Amino acid sequence: MQLPNGHLAIKNGRIAWVASCFVPVSLRYERHNPRPFTRIWAAPQTRDRAKRHMKHRSLAGFIRGAVFAALTIMATGLVSGPGFVSQAEAAVVSSVAVNGNQRVDADTIRAYLLVKPGRSFSAEDVDESLKALFETGLFSDVQINQRGSTLVVHVEENPIINRINFEGNKKFKDDQLKGVVSSQPRGVFTRAKVQNDVQRILELYRRSGRFQGSVTPKVIDLPENRVNLVYEVSEGPKTGVSRITFIGNQHYSDGRLRNVVQTRESGLLSFLRSGDTYDPDRLSSDEERLRRFYLNRGFADYQLVSSVADLDRERNAFFVTFTMDEGPEYRFGQIQVDSIIPGIDPQSLMRLVTTDEGDVYSSEKVEKSMEAITIELASSGYAFAQVRPRVDRDPVNHTIGITYIVDEGPRAYIERIEISGNDRTRDYVIRREFDISEGDAYNRVLIDRAERRLRNLNYFDKVTVGAQPGSAPDRVIVTVSVQEKATGELSFGAGYSTSDGVLGDVSLTERNFLGRGYFVRAAVGAGESSKTYEFAFTDPYFLGRRVSAGFNVYRKDYEDNDYRSYDYTTTGGGITFGFPITEDFTVQLGYKIEQQEIDVPDFDIDTDPISACRNSSKAVCLAEGDTLVSSAVWSMIYDTLDNRLDPRDGMYGKLTQEIAGVGGDVSFVRTTASASLYRELLVDQEVIGMLRVQGGNITGLGEDVRLLDAFYKGGETIRGFESSGIGPRDIASDDHDALGAKYFAAATAEVVFPFPALPRELGLRAALFADAGTAWGTDISESDVPGIDVVDENGIRSSVGASLLWASPLGPIRADFAYVLSKEDYDETQFFRIGGGTKF
Repeated sequence: MQLPNGHLAIKNGRIAWVASCFVPVSLRYERHNPRPFTRIWAAPQTRDRAKRHMKHRSLAGFIRGAVFAALTIMATGLVSGPGFVSQAEAAVVSSVAVNGNQRVDADTIRAYLLVKPGRSFSAEDVDESLKALFETGLFSDVQINQRGSTLVVHVEENPIINRINFEGNKKFKDDQLKGVVSSQPRGVFTRAKVQNDVQRILELYRRSGRFQGSVTPKVIDLPENRVNLVYEVSEGPKTGVSRITFIGNQHYSDGRLRNVVQTRESGLLSFLRSGDTYDPDRLSSDEERLRRFYLNRGFADYQLVSSVADLDRERNAFFVTFTMDEGPEYRFGQIQVDSIIPGIDPQSLMRLVTTDEGDVYSSEKVEKSMEAITIELASSGYAFAQVRPRVDRDPVNHTIGITYIVDEGPRAYIERIEISGNDRTRDYVIRREFDISEGDAYNRVLIDRAERRLRNLNYFDKVTVGAQPGSAPDRVIVTVSVQEKATGELSFGAGYSTSDGVLGDVSLTERNFLGRGYFVRAAVGAGESSKTYEFAFTDPYFLGRRVSAGFNVYRKDYEDNDYRSYDYTTTGGGITFGFPITEDFTVQLGYKIEQQEIDVPDFDIDTDPISACRNSSKAVCLAEGDTLVSSAVWSMIYDTLDNRLDPRDGMYGKLTQEIAGVGGDVSFVRTTASASLYRELLVDQEVIGMLRVQGGNITGLGEDVRLLDAFYKGGETIRGFESSGIGPRDIASDDHDALGAKYFAAATAEVVFPFPALPRELGLRAALFADAGTAWGTDISESDVPGIDVVDENGIRSSVGASLLWASPLGPIRADFAYVLSKEDYDETQFFRIGGGTKF
């Protein structure tokens, strides 16, 4: 292409003709990059002219530049304006030569060119060719020149990365940072990629709460066009959350709402916590938590006006402010079910509704009622039935009437379910949480239910389920996007028990083993007089059905101490199947078998049974030796607790029955039952009330109940008593040995509240309690073992007291101080009891 002296410079997407009497004819494309990676390729004279030319952005400047270029071209006398245009449009070259390439094949470079030998081309073709070559990321500079009938393409290749190093990083290891950056050893070095890596590293540190960090990339040149890439990291101090403030809250205090959100204020124990750093994702999650908190407690008009996190750079701390409008508290008004579909009896569906007139309004109860009705209709053959609530709001009386409208929904089918983000978790683990699959009728209620189930799996940090139009108007594509999180846990436990002294354990737990949703746990524990070993495995979807199946094996060794005058070893295992009947109700069936070995040191039952019985535990007479226990177990569990670790509302009930005699050496039926109810008494002051009742019975089948199979109750049931401190005893033995009870019953009332005058961040709370109960009944008598003196009264034991609860970063710790109100003379009491543990 015959051009006047000068070149076309393509800079930042703009093409400019720059005249020069000494610069060869060339077309060149340069990318603008900020320092330290900016390189200027043109000659100084040409560069200065180009810069001056590019500054003419106004219309007048453009005209002056055009006039200058025209005058310069005319002054050279090499080409006229019209002639140049016609020649450029009709230019043809016979060959394309490539030079400067070292690794990239010349044919590969030619493949990106729009200019082909023997075919006419224009300046636009050259421009697009330059851009295409630069977009490969392989070249730092590209020049296209015409020399006679040959088009010469000169390239300078980007260097190859030899090694990537990180310096100054302590918070994150090198392997973690390597997983963040996109630049890789033996990959092509580009400035844009390095700048992007710098932002990725900074974002990682910001999410860990370090907003003053900085990253400086350095490039070390090596022979053969190679470089070493070094990221110098200055992590900076941790940026905490100094204060969380709520504006507009009238019904709930700031302290109560701080317990709702996951973000925590920095305090004395911040070095052991991670929730006191600012995280935008966590803040978004807190907004949803606050919304659901209010909507489930009657505030149907609740609105979050704003949530703002202000960074004070001088103090290196965030100030988080939630501004809200609570609105009035509503209660449920009239509740009805109305069906537009013929053949559906609305009254028959009322039994599935959990919203009752007069109760505090709760959006969660409305959602569960809609789910229950939808599932019932789907199982009855109404696949396209749609349930929607019609709200009748009374702003004067502050009531909300709900009418569940059952209508025929649009006939839309699920074309497919697309899952993304699950790098480790198998697709079927996510799909099985849906009650519908490809080809089924699309139902938004069931989709929302699946989304909630996926969140409850605790496998993912984020779960988003949406819908997109399919290939036809009646087809819907369900999209599932997840962000996985670590599901494995290596735990070290430490604690103290007044009965077994200092305790410790090490456990390895994986909730999503092999990405298949299996639960696996291996644990080893030891105490001053005990050793335990355990392995457990559970498949939550056995044979692809919503039935859990698992097994466990264990061994426990206990030595004699102040609470036991014998050595006791048990080795066993079992299998369990769980059948969820509803979201809150589960039935479990299982079988277990164990070998019990009991030994009393320094005594020989065969040579001196009477002396042994008079001076040692009755286990010597009735239970020493080896015993095989084989039993079937079933349970019913009802659980509506809002939080298993720190419940504030809901109920938990469990009924369990163990039937021994399925083989083995003993036969009995052991039945236990317990129920706990939690309620927030004073919500604003975070006062929580708890009522618990429990009881049990064991009956021998054709034989007496052995001493080791009976119930041993004490301070863990009725505070103020030692372990095994209540129930039948042998007062003739040296230690007044407990014989165990065939029956027990107990009740507890407790009120938990924040510890006065102490910062909430310490995690200290106090409790007042009252316990009452009894344990009685034994099959051991003097006729069985001569010389014993059995006392067995079923009088009520009771106590009152106070507790100190500490939700420490090292685990929950509880200390109980109890005063016994009533007891039997032979009971063993205990004023102070402490227990706790840790996972770290």
